[in-house]
Amino acid sequence: MNKSELVDKVANAADLSNAAAQKAVDALIDTVKTAVSSGDKVTLPGFGAWSRTERKARMGRNPRTGEPVQIAASKGVKFTAGAGFKSAVKS
Repeated sequence: MNKSELVDKVANAADLSNAAAQKAVDALIDTVKTAVSSGDKVTLPGFGAWSRTERKARMGRNPRTGEPVQIAASKGVKFTAGAGFKSAVKS
């Protein structure tokens, strides 16, 4: 499912126009991005949680030459599925 299909499903499920559903989906995505990028954890009970992860700097190897390479510290995003989401997928 892509974003436009998601917007259509939200519009039908919530009895909204496609424009209103588009605004709602965009607002949700922007809110989650803003919160997680500032270090907050976003939790939707029964669905899941997004959080920011910190990766420390480390040494790696160039697979072609075998030379050691310094890998810089970075930040990432982690999504953890909630119990309700996991059980819906299993059944």
